[in-house]
Amino acid sequence: MLYHLLYPLHEVMTFFNVFRYITFRTIYAAMTALLITLFVGPWLIRKLQERRFGQVVRQDGPSTHLKKGGTPTGGGILVLSAIILSTLLWADLTNQYIWVVLFTLGGMGAIGFLDDWRKIAGGSSKGITAAQKAGLQLLVAAAVAVYLYMQPGVDTHLSVPFFKRVLPDLGLLYGLFIIFVLVGSSNAVNLTDGLDGLAIGLVLIVSVTYMIFSYISGNAVIAEYLKITYIRGAGELTIFCGAMVGASMGFLWYNSHPAQIFMGDVGSLALGGSLGTVAIITKHEVLLAVVGGVFVIEALSVILQVGSYKLRGKRIFKMAPIHHHFELLGWAESKVIVRFWIIGVIFALLAISTLKLR
Repeated sequence: MLYHLLYPLHEVMTFFNVFRYITFRTIYAAMTALLITLFVGPWLIRKLQERRFGQVVRQDGPSTHLKKGGTPTGGGILVLSAIILSTLLWADLTNQYIWVVLFTLGGMGAIGFLDDWRKIAGGSSKGITAAQKAGLQLLVAAAVAVYLYMQPGVDTHLSVPFFKRVLPDLGLLYGLFIIFVLVGSSNAVNLTDGLDGLAIGLVLIVSVTYMIFSYISGNAVIAEYLKITYIRGAGELTIFCGAMVGASMGFLWYNSHPAQIFMGDVGSLALGGSLGTVAIITKHEVLLAVVGGVFVIEALSVILQVGSYKLRGKRIFKMAPIHHHFELLGWAESKVIVRFWIIGVIFALLAISTLKLR
C-alpha cells in the first residue's frame, strides 16, 4: 500500500525513490511486524485471559507441563495479523506471489483456529479429527498447487542441493509435490510447537534464510552468478519473509520460557504452510528439508514412534515429538529449546552454503 502511495512521488521528490528497493521495504516490513506484536501482545494476552482462552495440556505429557494449563493460547492470531498488515503496507500488491503466500497463511491459519477453538470449547487437548484437519489442509494446498501449476511456463524441475546438473522433471506430478511440501511443512511446524519459544524461534531462523533465498531468486544478476533459477517477481517475497522475521521476534518476546502466551495451531499450521509456499515459488523446495531440518526430525520422530508401536508394540523414544524425549531424559526445557535453535542455525548455514556448492 505504501509502495503504491509513496513510490510515485519520487518524480516530485527523489527521497521517495527508496520505496522501489526491496531491501528498504523488507527492513521496514520487519520493523512494522515487530512493533505490532510487541505493542499489541500485552493487550491480546489480557483479553485471552479474560475470555479463558487457555491451553489444555496433555495429561500423558511431561509432568512439568501440567502447570502450563490455562496459559493463553491462540497467539498465532497476533503473528498472522502482524505479517498480513506489514506485508500489505510494504509489498507490491500487484505481485501475484504475495497473494499466493497470503492465501496459504490465511487458509492454514483458519484451519488452525478451528482446531484451537474445538480444544478450548471441549476442554480437551484434542480438537478437530486428524482426518478433518488433513482434508482441509489438502484443500488449501491443492488450491495453491493448481494455481502455481497453471502459470504459463511453469518450471516443474526440482533443484537438488549440491548437484547443479541434477534437475529431475516431475511433470504432471509437480502439483502433487507442491501439496506434499505444503501439508508436510505445515504439520512439521505444528508438531514442533510443544515447548516455549521452540517453534517460533526455528520459524525465525528459517524465515531469515528464505528471505535471502527470495531476494537472490528474484534478482536476475545474482541468480545468474550463483547459477540458480531466476524467478521473475519472487524477490517481492523477501518482504513477506521480512514480515515473518519481525512478527516472530515480537512474538518470541512473550512466548520465550516461561511463556506468557502460546501460538496454537492457528500460528504453527499457517507459518509452516507459508514457508513451504515460499520454498516452492523460489524453487528451493528440496532445500526446505535442510533449512528446516529440526522440523523434519520432529516430524520423523512421530512417524517412527507411531510406526514402531503399531508394528512391534514398542516405542523408540520415551515420548514423541522428540523434544519431549529429551525432557524425559532430564534435560531442562530451556536447554532443549536453545540446543534445538543452535541445531536450526547449523542447518540454515548448511543450506545457505549450497548456493555456492553446486
